[in-house]
Amino acid sequence: MNRRNFIKATTSAVPVLSLPIVNDLPKNPALLVRKLFVYGGEFDRAFIKYVAALTGKENPKICFLPTATGDAAGYVMRWFENCAGLPVLPYVQRSFISSYSQKESFEDIFTNMDAILVGGGNTLNMMAIWKAQGMDIALRKAYEQGVVLGGGSAGSLCWFEQGSTDSRPGKLTTVEGLGLIKTSHSPHYDGEAERRPLYWSKIKSGAYKPGYACDDKAGIYFENEEVKEVVSLNEKSNAYFVGLEGAEIKETVLQKTLLPPSWP
Repeated sequence: MNRRNFIKATTSAVPVLSLPIVNDLPKNPALLVRKLFVYGGEFDRAFIKYVAALTGKENPKICFLPTATGDAAGYVMRWFENCAGLPVLPYVQRSFISSYSQKESFEDIFTNMDAILVGGGNTLNMMAIWKAQGMDIALRKAYEQGVVLGGGSAGSLCWFEQGSTDSRPGKLTTVEGLGLIKTSHSPHYDGEAERRPLYWSKIKSGAYKPGYACDDKAGIYFENEEVKEVVSLNEKSNAYFVGLEGAEIKETVLQKTLLPPSWP
């Protein structure tokens, strides 16, 4: 399934959110744990609940970044619909803003969140906007201060060094991410037929570092840049490490935990 199929246009008005900034006491860097959760496809209520649990907070503030869809109103509304009834305080941070509509800096907003989830869409354009706005630096600062980062599709690809994207016309091409995880990555591993063979060929040729791939319904939780847990919404969906054994590709299925059917 092409990821753009799940983005539905709408003319519904999106509420303007005013985010209060809370100045917590300085955090001890030695005690902070860097947390990152990526999944192969669209956001899901169970994945949102999993991220909420990673924060360790009772009602965590979770910010959604819809940059990759150009802050599409329909996608933003779906975020709030998916959060309804979950033990979270949902926010959204648009990138198409002005100094008249927003006074707080991205750094202030991001570092005062408990978690930040990035949506799918055009990874290439998203990365360009983040860099132009300084959002990439603000996200890195939040990560280093213990804010849980994550996302699916473009929202997973962005945290790695490189991977394949359909952000350009014609065919899948390479996009560079923020490199928080020093490997390559492939989302939509079971959802789009071209993904697996292209990922294999890129790693085999040396164009990509060995790295991690996720089926649409599977996710990987990294703690301090190391795999801590793999979770899945069903038996058939997996996450993988893809590397080389000699000159040949070796694909390893990572041991997973099924999220309970009761989630959420």
